[in-house]
Amino acid sequence: MALLLRSLQCASSPGAMSVSRSAAFLRLAKPEGAAMGICTHQDFSAMSSCSFYSSLAFGALHSSSSSSSRDNSRGGVVSKKKKAVLRPCSSYRVVVRGAASSSADVAGECGDSGGREEHEPRKMFTVTTPLYYANAAPHMGSAYPTIAADALARFQRLQGREVFFITGTDEHGEKIALSAATKGRAPKEHCDLVAAEYQALWNDLSIAYDRFVRTTEANHENLVSEFYNRVEANGDIYQAKYEGHYCINCEEYKDEKELIEDHCCPIHRKTCELRKEDNYFFALSKYQQPLEELLSLNPNFVRPSFRMNEVQGWVKEGLRDFSISRAAVEWGIPVPSDPKQTIYVWFDALLGYVSALLGDGKEPNIANAIQKGWPASVHIIGKDILRFHAVYWPAMLMSAGLPLPEAVFGHGFLTKDGLKMGKSLGNTIEPRDLLSRFGVDAVRYYFLKEIEFGKDGDFSEERFINIVNANLANTIGNLLNRTLGLLKKNCNATVLFDSASIPENNSLRKVTTESVERAREGYSQLDFSSSCDVILNIASAGNVYMNDRTPWSLFKQGGLASNEASQDLTAVLEAVRILAVALSPVIPELCSRIYSQLGYSKADFESLSWVDTQWGGLRAGQVMANAQPIFKKLEELEPQESNTESMKGSGKSVDHQFKQKSAPVTASIEL
Repeated sequence: MALLLRSLQCASSPGAMSVSRSAAFLRLAKPEGAAMGICTHQDFSAMSSCSFYSSLAFGALHSSSSSSSRDNSRGGVVSKKKKAVLRPCSSYRVVVRGAASSSADVAGECGDSGGREEHEPRKMFTVTTPLYYANAAPHMGSAYPTIAADALARFQRLQGREVFFITGTDEHGEKIALSAATKGRAPKEHCDLVAAEYQALWNDLSIAYDRFVRTTEANHENLVSEFYNRVEANGDIYQAKYEGHYCINCEEYKDEKELIEDHCCPIHRKTCELRKEDNYFFALSKYQQPLEELLSLNPNFVRPSFRMNEVQGWVKEGLRDFSISRAAVEWGIPVPSDPKQTIYVWFDALLGYVSALLGDGKEPNIANAIQKGWPASVHIIGKDILRFHAVYWPAMLMSAGLPLPEAVFGHGFLTKDGLKMGKSLGNTIEPRDLLSRFGVDAVRYYFLKEIEFGKDGDFSEERFINIVNANLANTIGNLLNRTLGLLKKNCNATVLFDSASIPENNSLRKVTTESVERAREGYSQLDFSSSCDVILNIASAGNVYMNDRTPWSLFKQGGLASNEASQDLTAVLEAVRILAVALSPVIPELCSRIYSQLGYSKADFESLSWVDTQWGGLRAGQVMANAQPIFKKLEELEPQESNTESMKGSGKSVDHQFKQKSAPVTASIEL
């Protein structure tokens, strides 16, 4: 065996035998009547001494003997069966687009794939959510990243960018087939119902997506088959036997060291099944060095930075090949070369980001799909699927000769009682319940403002109510209401001065200008919490300004003092106008109501750009609408014990019901 390895060490890549660089030895499958073979660490080191770039001929080496390696899929034993195949492939290069760029592009020209398609300079900003698993109805854990992606898309549109916002559902796999069966439905019927629930919820949450993609669409299935064929033609797919512990909820084999007591998945807290299958594998190990270079040269490819550290740790441990087919799962896309097997749900679902870009009437192929909008500007995903997006997905794209996404942003978990919310755990917060009780503005604002995007955040209903009441009703709402009241009483609801006439050294103007720039920086970094904080500072400064200037007293004095008061109201209303533009990515409906009360039309609001955050937009002669509460304060109702039974299954709390009230109320919540 040692002699065989040494004779091959310059004929293949270091990762060609799908071994882990961190492994001390390779377990070999035992042929009939043979003793178990051992590959020593010294032999493996000798083979690994070949540079990834030193040979024009490298590929997944499939031993004609029954050799085996650790799988990929992160735990278990792989026994390879096919003969050795060496596919030519030129080196990959990692290109950083400019010194200040956070973008990464890995170009590959791989044998039969025909090389990377040529693109015009890309102007479109493409943002994606995960494609949500359609095993059950959406919960707040899936709504959360979608709200964030929507806010980012709205901000980029304000910046003048052409935006393509992709969301959708991942509809294949064992878990979906099981969920459908328990409800007495066919898998497609089940997926149709769940996808409709997602779309309805996104509408209720004011999610302005451009494309809702479903992985059961015929066009998507065509692209997946083409992609599989590309990767296979590049020598990166081989057949092997695999044995390991499988989590149905994760749709993933788990490494032994990841499992907790009783071989339970650490995320879903359910026992993983020990399975042995004959599957097809993707040669992830072949892309060890390109991925290391990608992560090294593009520090913003994975964000936040602590997520990048996690990904680099995984890669440094050594990449292992992973199974991309399932022999026992019928609900999926058939493997093109072996219809008895279906393509692994992740190898299928990730292509949804590409198939979503296919224009109407276009022939369903990859070349047409990536003509506009690819590579994606950012994938927004949960940290639990970071490995798939930051390790597997880039390597898959390299193999197919396609450009990589510019960035992957891994957000944290929403937790309840310290555990990740999830349908499988049965501890979800139902977004429809929150929407019916508190409204879309409160839900969007709280989750983006109060939870730092990227980190875990624990939901507290008491804090939810206190925050939205204090920020939206008291700080912003009362400022607008009191200012419009004074304007109507003393100026016939008409602005008497151009806001541009307010001196640049005016304290409120300075705070507003500085806050807007900081908010822009926050949005650009997906730091929605800090953007909300600095925009709220504008309203806080406006309230302080009103209290310091006391325009109600100045109006009583008349003459020049009355003119000063009118200018003060102009300054405050201009600050509120700018606040409405800057906060519109987070709470568009509330900001639209603000703009309406400032005398603007719906068309005016919908045509806004970030330029409108510059001071000077409010002009003399602008007539304001009558003051109305823009956010009605939340008030707790007494528990209704007599209705407990009737409310079960209604999606509403059986302990407390809430209403909204326009008058200031101090709520005392006991949870």
